[in-house]
Amino acid sequence: MSALFLVVAVAACGGDAEPAASGGGPGGRGAGGGPVPPVEVVTVGRGSMGRTTTVSGAVEPLRQVGVNSQLAGVLTSVLVEEGDRVSQGQVLARIDDREISAQVRAAEAQLRLAESTMQRSEQLREAQVMTAAEYERDRANMEAARAQLDQLRTRQGFATIASPISGVITERRLLAGDVVSPQTRLFTVADLGTLVVRLPVSELDVGGLHEGEVVDLTMDALPNQVFQARVRRVFPTADTNTRLVPVEVALMGEGLRRARPGYLARATFSLDERDNAIVVPVNAVFGVAGAEAVYVVEDSRAMRRPVITGLRQADRIEILTGLTDGETVIVAGHNSLREGATVRITNPPGDTRQVAADSITAATASVQSGDRP
Repeated sequence: MSALFLVVAVAACGGDAEPAASGGGPGGRGAGGGPVPPVEVVTVGRGSMGRTTTVSGAVEPLRQVGVNSQLAGVLTSVLVEEGDRVSQGQVLARIDDREISAQVRAAEAQLRLAESTMQRSEQLREAQVMTAAEYERDRANMEAARAQLDQLRTRQGFATIASPISGVITERRLLAGDVVSPQTRLFTVADLGTLVVRLPVSELDVGGLHEGEVVDLTMDALPNQVFQARVRRVFPTADTNTRLVPVEVALMGEGLRRARPGYLARATFSLDERDNAIVVPVNAVFGVAGAEAVYVVEDSRAMRRPVITGLRQADRIEILTGLTDGETVIVAGHNSLREGATVRITNPPGDTRQVAADSITAATASVQSGDRP
């Protein structure tokens, strides 16, 4: 019994004599006696932040006019076809006008008779042979004959179909020999001097768009090329079902010269652009929305810092409050850290500047339509 007590006493004395392990260095131990956790860090920097939304629409002329027949008859000639450039007033087609021409000649003869009668009535009135009522009757007959002739001449003019604007024929529906009736569509003339794309933009994004703003535009028919367009107008109302607001952009430069009506175009709008924003990798931030934080390295210790975040992108996030330039934040190895824990930085000190610079550059990456910060 006494021998067993002696062995226990010797073992206890040997444990008290064992030296404590040093911490803080590679492979060392922390203040609590455990190993020092390795972490990776970046230096907080500033950069430009923003998000983009991309929407698509069809290229179309700003001004496009349908040319209809205003007279019933047979097309005797069609003088243009799709792709032809026409000027305002140029003749596009003619309708058989023989019947209306005969009516015009009859009306002209009727007017001559009415004018002769009116001349005699004036002479008789001066001689006080004709009553005032008879004089007014002959005068009214002359005016009615003149109006009838004007009406027939106007209808005769409808037999010649002219272009109302200068532009390009984009549609021809009928050929010579076809029978037309009033309001039959014959041609469509488009003014290609201004090409636009009407784009449906979400009501959540349209508030950041303004007239005159320049946007990037791509077209499937012209791959691997980026063109410029200008926001021409933002419509005042949204669709009640889709909550989308039409935004009209006008093509400029090379895009205006090479695009054609009907091409599918995709416009990229820059939204919420912010310069000189504090940017860190997304991995540096932990916690739930409204209670987010980062770990800042101070004197080789991890100190928890509450932050308020802003725009979020694929791998970068904006810090609105909680961090300043030059601070060092942990981006890897912080999952099991505790407040005030001693840490060991594994990436060389020279790498922190490069990582921060990368984060600033990446902060300008775009987000496709439908993504939200």
